[in-house]
Amino acid sequence: MKSSKYLEELRTQSAAELQNQLVAAKKELFNLRFQNATNQLENTGRLKEVRKNIARIQTVIAEKAE
Repeated sequence: MKSSKYLEELRTQSAAELQNQLVAAKKELFNLRFQNATNQLENTGRLKEVRKNIARIQTVIAEKAE
């Protein structure tokens, strides 16, 4: 499954790299929402995918904090 492979990738990264990815994903989500609001977004499924990726990154960050 694609998401489990992505999750394994995240778990091998350092906390700083995860924070950088989280910031980038949030910026991408903002841009996608802006495009969606102005009817310029063609692939609306990307919104859901990015939201889930943000949640995955936050989960791995929480796991490393334990």
